[in-house]
Amino acid sequence: MTATSPSTGLVIPELGPSLGRLVAPSPPPPGAVQHWITLEDLRLGLVNQLFELAGDARQWAREGERELALATLNREAWLSAWQRTVRAVAERAASTISERLLAAAAEARLPARALPLDPDETAALAARIDGGTPALDSALLAVDQAAHAARSGRASAEAVAEWQGAIRAAARRVEAAWLALEEALGREWHDWGVEVEEIRMWRRPLWPLALAGAGLFLLAAYVGLVLGGYLPVPGLLRGVAEAIWARWS
Repeated sequence: MTATSPSTGLVIPELGPSLGRLVAPSPPPPGAVQHWITLEDLRLGLVNQLFELAGDARQWAREGERELALATLNREAWLSAWQRTVRAVAERAASTISERLLAAAAEARLPARALPLDPDETAALAARIDGGTPALDSALLAVDQAAHAARSGRASAEAVAEWQGAIRAAARRVEAAWLALEEALGREWHDWGVEVEEIRMWRRPLWPLALAGAGLFLLAAYVGLVLGGYLPVPGLLRGVAEAIWARWS
């Protein structure tokens, strides 16, 4: 279904079919491991943002505001919706990763002050899972270029059709970017799992304990030899040694 403005003839394409698995994800195969964070609400939130943009564009088209309709679905609007979603996914993932790190540190009795992911690490995580943005941005540049040609009310049907095709292509790129994000999250789960296991297996080094024990042993042996009369008594300790000898006598 599409919306058409009688005065401009501008048709806003439906995004659902082009968003594909972002709108209707395939059921997971039997026995598949579930995502380690919940993504359903964030996926639906992204879809709703894009549908709202398309709905607003249709409203402007019905009111004869051709330029506003085109501007509502421009590159900046699409990228803003996508990047908000990526940040939300990264923040949720960082929170879960931090919880795993802290739990492993508590199990190993490791000081955990520096383990939770800080804002810079969360931003780096967002950059790693956002591998689909370059292709999406390229598609959105094509949207803006096609919109320029379709801006005039006297624009040819071919120019309008090119803009509609660019919109559909951008929606397909959003779907591909989301699928790439899910794959990247799987890699992050594996990579951070390795670090979690390393923390869980951490043990305090034994050499300080061995060194302290050896020092105490040597000190006790020295005191025993001094009190036994096998070694001369240091001047500072003579009073103590004589008091101990007096009690033993």
